[in-house]
Amino acid sequence: MQILKKPVVIIVGPTAVGKTGTSILVASGLNGEIISADSMQIYKYMDIGTAKPTREEMKGIKHYMIDMVLPDQDFTVADFQRMARTYIKHIHNKGKLPIIVGGTGLYINSLVYNLDFTETVSDPGLRKELRELAGERGNEYLHGMLEKVDAETAARLHPNDVKRVIRALEVYHCSGKPASYFHRQPQRNNTLEYNPVMIGLRMNRKDLYRRINDRVDKMIAEGLVEEVKSLLERGYAEHMPSMQGLGYKEIIYYLEGKCTLEEAVYIIKRDTRRFAKRQFTWFRRDDRIFWVDVENFDSMEDIADFIIEHVSSRLRV
Repeated sequence: MQILKKPVVIIVGPTAVGKTGTSILVASGLNGEIISADSMQIYKYMDIGTAKPTREEMKGIKHYMIDMVLPDQDFTVADFQRMARTYIKHIHNKGKLPIIVGGTGLYINSLVYNLDFTETVSDPGLRKELRELAGERGNEYLHGMLEKVDAETAARLHPNDVKRVIRALEVYHCSGKPASYFHRQPQRNNTLEYNPVMIGLRMNRKDLYRRINDRVDKMIAEGLVEEVKSLLERGYAEHMPSMQGLGYKEIIYYLEGKCTLEEAVYIIKRDTRRFAKRQFTWFRRDDRIFWVDVENFDSMEDIADFIIEHVSSRLRV
């Protein structure tokens, strides 16, 4: 007897493409609730720089996996996988449709593939050592260490993405195998108990980059500098993985007098554009994703209606 897999909708795409607003409209039309698959939105007190949706923007749609941990706490892909699975079950038990939304590729893979992170032992002592090493010798040095043992993972990680560089080194030192080995293990038919309908939002590069630049300007206008000051005053230090996130480390440099605000904003925009490009490269490899070209629609409501129709035809909801 064949066991029917539980349906989930997954909406992915590069930063600033419109995932948040679109997903809320889709959730409203499909009686869904949203699980965030964003590796920065899990942190409390980090709202502006992570582009968290406000209560008003959520429009009454329940969101999960936002504001889960403090900025000085570790949070791994295995943590995300375990908690998200629990929330998916919870949403199904309520008779609603889970909608996973985000741009963190490994978070998405942890739900649509049967990734087993229990094989890799966690080593907090090693993580602390590597963070100190990054502080002493620089992010490039740490990235060079990763390049020697896992060139494939190093190629897709920016040297300033210290959190993931350290995680990749931890995976290698604890398991004896590079992180890229584990990423390659899942097979297309080796999914969990879900029937995923995967949607990707994309747009031409010029318009996406304009959106990214506008978003960064909006973050500054809404008080990103003050948010970073507040985090530092709470004792959250520059070396913490959360504070290495895009937008945070650059503002810290500005507050430390290492660059002007104008220079910090320029770097945030530049590195966010590069990050968006890497996100799209990651998701483009998955041929199950149904891509929606945002610029072909007159409004976000039209995009959401198109996605709702597609999902309904796939799931017969």
